Amino acid sequence: MSGRVTAGRVFNAEGRVREAYAVGLLRQMLEIPSPSYREMDLAAYLAEAMAGLGFWSYVDGAGNVIGMLERGPGPVIMLLGHLDTIQGHVPVRSAGGRLYGRGAADAKGPLAAMICAAASATEFTGKIIVAGVVEEETPCSRGAVAIRNTFAKPDAVIIGEPSGCFTVVLGYKGKLDLRYSVECAPTHPSNPAPKASELAASCWRVLNDVLGDADHTAFDKPGITLDSISADTSRAVAAVSVRTPPGFDVAGFVGSVRSRLTAGDLAIVNSVAACRADRRNPAVRALTAGIRKQLGQPSVMVKTATSDMNTLAEVWDVPMATYGPGDSKLDHADDEHIMLADYIRGVAVLSHALGELSDTVATPAVASRTEGLEGSQL
Repeated sequence: MSGRVTAGRVFNAEGRVREAYAVGLLRQMLEIPSPSYREMDLAAYLAEAMAGLGFWSYVDGAGNVIGMLERGPGPVIMLLGHLDTIQGHVPVRSAGGRLYGRGAADAKGPLAAMICAAASATEFTGKIIVAGVVEEETPCSRGAVAIRNTFAKPDAVIIGEPSGCFTVVLGYKGKLDLRYSVECAPTHPSNPAPKASELAASCWRVLNDVLGDADHTAFDKPGITLDSISADTSRAVAAVSVRTPPGFDVAGFVGSVRSRLTAGDLAIVNSVAACRADRRNPAVRALTAGIRKQLGQPSVMVKTATSDMNTLAEVWDVPMATYGPGDSKLDHADDEHIMLADYIRGVAVLSHALGELSDTVATPAVASRTEGLEGSQL
């Protein structure tokens, strides 16, 4: 796509993005590889695509792509998804109503749905900001940090992640990324002195022992993963991530582990707290109204993973929720795909939700990292 698109080819008589265009946009996004730290080509493409849809668009200093629509007086609503994917190629193809490709679910599908929904939200009055951010799949979420540091806080935020068409996500566990490193003098394997590889294994045991009752499936319990380890008898480096529940004492946990290590260094790479929203906040209400209008009975849940919602909620005390078409069980899978019918439904839900938000967003912030949680878990 280059230049401004022809309005009749993109928008129907009601001013909404045509399905064929929406599918073509997502397919082109999947055709452009964008693993973490290499999102530039996709950002440039989307800046041009959004300009063609009527946005004022640009790529910021962090590499995020930003699109803005001004539609008169009213609230400022931010829709934020991520550009990056994990490494690995999934051939782009359509089959059986599915569109395959790396990022189809996580999370180019939700981001494309947000772009099309914003362009289709003819009943919305106010300002819509669509942000496609870099490096969500990395420990430091640099793109979302740049957004919260450079934009004034909006009146409400919707995060684009695969929740499924009928479900709104209210919150996520936090995440603590740790790196253990140790070096020992080279020695013969039969020497009884501790080896670097053995010390790394010991650190893993201490981490689990101090953490206690861990469970990746429970929102109110921590979970731990050994992400990677490189070790021999003289040098070892291990990367560990801990998914943290609300109220988790990061400093106390790390301090306890360090006190039990006999050698080496345990460093905090990054830490972000758990977040959760009140299901009564305007963002949740607008999304559930959109689901009810388009599809049927909505549901809500919390997730045991982490998203850019955590990063924004650390600073912005505003109504938030997460929504997007796609099955999160397909995140990072070798057969990652999205059901095209669900993708189109997701566009309709988001478009309706934006119309709701132009009338119902509250002035006082009612979503934060600490408010009560209602809903099921995944």
